[in-house]
Amino acid sequence: MTEISESLKKKLAERKTVAQKKAKEKNDKADRKALKKNGKFDNKKLTESSKRYLRRQVKDIYSDKARKDGYRSRAAYKLLEIDDKFQILKGAKSVVDLGAAPGSWSQIAARFADKVIALDKIEMDGIRNVDMITGDFTTDECLEELESMCPAGIDVVISDMAPETSGISSHDHLRQMGLSELAADFAINNLNKGGHFACKIFVGGQEKEYQMMLRKYFEQVKFYKPESSRKDSRETFIVATNFQGA
Repeated sequence: MTEISESLKKKLAERKTVAQKKAKEKNDKADRKALKKNGKFDNKKLTESSKRYLRRQVKDIYSDKARKDGYRSRAAYKLLEIDDKFQILKGAKSVVDLGAAPGSWSQIAARFADKVIALDKIEMDGIRNVDMITGDFTTDECLEELESMCPAGIDVVISDMAPETSGISSHDHLRQMGLSELAADFAINNLNKGGHFACKIFVGGQEKEYQMMLRKYFEQVKFYKPESSRKDSRETFIVATNFQGA
């Protein structure tokens, strides 16, 4: 009896290994399909969460629309909805786009502003009338380089930065809030009076405190979740308008 049991265990383990191999092959095929359609990243450099993101992109209606409209990602529609509601880009002469890759927000910003600076750790293909910085926004060197390119201040700061997610909601929320606080600090120290700030956050408990902090510097601070944001995503955006000064 014991011998049969061990044999069954071995067969089940073999079947599990085969199933896992098939699942990996299926995911790899989805990765290649996503990469072929997006054509912006080197597969060898992609993290697992980036691969999962690209797999979702293949099936997503906004991703299809983005490809047809000439945008680099579905995120374009989030900024378009934010701007439609809050008019943050109207009249802007300079925009800084944090966490810019693959570049769809910068594509939109370049329609409005004379000067757009896009920053991300991932190297991006060029966009007309957009200055690119490849670097880590959390480092002093990168921040200094960015600020040196904005001697006359900035009219709008937009941030779609997000951490590499772990799947642990509380941990991801704290890491996201850390990036959001850095983005807010940059905006407060570099925005021209009357400027605007829009930033992605993950809902998880600290967003109200973050909102209260921004209200010290901006006339209006609102939470907003665009229709184009996935319903099952914890992301939302905080939009702070009419900067009053530090």
